[in-house]
Amino acid sequence: MTGALDDLKVLDFSTLLPGPMASLFLADAGAQVIKVERPVTGEDMRAYVPKWGSDSVNFLMLNRGKQSLALNLKDPDARTVLDPLLREADVVIEQFRPGVMARLGLGYDEVRAINPDVIHCSISGYGQTGPKALRAGHDLNYIGDAGMLALSHGDPERAVLPPALIADIAGGTYPALLNILLALRARDAGKGGAHLDISMAENLFPFLYWAMGEGQAANAWPGNGDALVTGGSPRYQLYATADNRVLAAAPIEDKFWAMFCDAIGLDERLRNDTADPAATRDAIAAIIKTQPSAHWHQVFEVADCCCSIVRTVQEAMQDPHFRARGVFDRQLSNAEGDTITALPTPIARVMAADPSGTDRAPRLGQDNDDLTSGA
Repeated sequence: MTGALDDLKVLDFSTLLPGPMASLFLADAGAQVIKVERPVTGEDMRAYVPKWGSDSVNFLMLNRGKQSLALNLKDPDARTVLDPLLREADVVIEQFRPGVMARLGLGYDEVRAINPDVIHCSISGYGQTGPKALRAGHDLNYIGDAGMLALSHGDPERAVLPPALIADIAGGTYPALLNILLALRARDAGKGGAHLDISMAENLFPFLYWAMGEGQAANAWPGNGDALVTGGSPRYQLYATADNRVLAAAPIEDKFWAMFCDAIGLDERLRNDTADPAATRDAIAAIIKTQPSAHWHQVFEVADCCCSIVRTVQEAMQDPHFRARGVFDRQLSNAEGDTITALPTPIARVMAADPSGTDRAPRLGQDNDDLTSGA
């Protein structure tokens, strides 16, 4: 089975999460992805724990189905190896601080000189220009700078960290993938190559559409945990059960709210949740706390009103719905021959090269001979 991008060649100079995940998605769609790594140690994530065999399981999850070229980019002879690959590359992905690729002689202008149609995607925290362009940062800094973290971090004395690397994936991986595909479409239309400037911090603002809208139009800037979807309403809350599990209750619409109130037997006097939201929330919390999660699971299986028990990752991976849809069909093997479930990607099955096969991430430099034979 061929994928939608089986004629695409990608040179990936990125490390850690945003770029490698973007090139993983491209590889799942059939692209040839060549991961360029430094010799001896490889990219940083190879050394992360836990190890699964000789490499980090995080590295193996993100880099399956790719080729590895171990190369010292500071060596003047590196260009002799890279130039044939750069001439053939459709896409170059990099994730260094602004200016690093240019200093290595691999910036967009240098690559464009030998390959005018190349799509050069630069992922960084704050973009290639601007006062913060060279500032160091990680996911937590980016979501903090974009105003996202201020909307729901809990008690400042015991602030809660987000459960996902939002900026890396939602601000880096997905915008990179989107713009690479748009650039390829534009190139097909005769518009040539492009340099894509992907800023993880600024790409978070689409997630804040409601906060920006309410603040500007109604001068009602949301604070920490006081908006509809961040904890300010009884209709969108996490409630503890008797066995210390959590009910995710989201009966926002009136029809679902009425069904929810009936299902738990909420006092009629508290069903108008705008009169005293705190009293309504506290009453619901007291009711939910009286029964274990299994009881509430059954209740809301009948009363289909946007309520569910929060699952662990392990439970989610065993969910019959996800299993029935083949979400976890793809397998990942390591160099030792062990096999686990591979990371699912959002590539639709009809676009994927092999939606249910077994993949392996490359050993460091395993493809050097094949990739440099013509250099």
